[in-house]
Amino acid sequence: MSEQGKIRVLVWSEHTAPKEMYPYDINGAVADGLRQEPNAFDVRTAELVDPGQGVPEEALAETDVLAWWGHMLHNAVRNETVDRIERHVKERGMGFLSLHSSHMAKPFTRLIGDDGRIGGVKHEAGPEEIKVLAPDHPVAEGISDFSIDPEEMYDEEFGCGKPDTVVFHSTFPGGHEFRSGCAYTVGAGRVFYFRPGHEENPTYYRDDVRKIIRNAAKWVAGRS
Repeated sequence: MSEQGKIRVLVWSEHTAPKEMYPYDINGAVADGLRQEPNAFDVRTAELVDPGQGVPEEALAETDVLAWWGHMLHNAVRNETVDRIERHVKERGMGFLSLHSSHMAKPFTRLIGDDGRIGGVKHEAGPEEIKVLAPDHPVAEGISDFSIDPEEMYDEEFGCGKPDTVVFHSTFPGGHEFRSGCAYTVGAGRVFYFRPGHEENPTYYRDDVRKIIRNAAKWVAGRS
């Protein structure tokens, strides 16, 4: 951890989100939510076009939690980039927070040992009803069941490996459902996947979503 005791979070995204919704991209919005607890987090941002694809060795060595939002450019992430991330999670205990369409991101699928497949997707699918399945889990602290509208729908089957705990579960109109908050222990590190966050919707500005991301960052850092 940093000398100040703050959790050092590096928030990564592709810089592909619509600027009318996220003028500073997804990583900017997520970083702003983390900075709402300035005494808890030291936050930096990175993107794919940065040196070392945003996660060079020297940056990862100074990172306690890597938060990752990817969507269109998963295949542009090089295997050696994934190797570095995997090593820092499994050997050093760096936390990894996978957001929304990062269910298919190479670092996430490598860490959980599955392919991240989903059974279906639909834009503007109606409200996402999120139920807290594990209220005693630290990621769920201060969170009750809630609804997000509008949001994009994902449907099972979800190739998410074997989570230690499914913290949140989502349902959508038409009987669709999805495991929307999954916690893992991977080697010396922790991984959390959180589903909501389509780039055309203002999800990352919501107080409840920002609270969950802060909780998740603390948990994967081993602070809760």
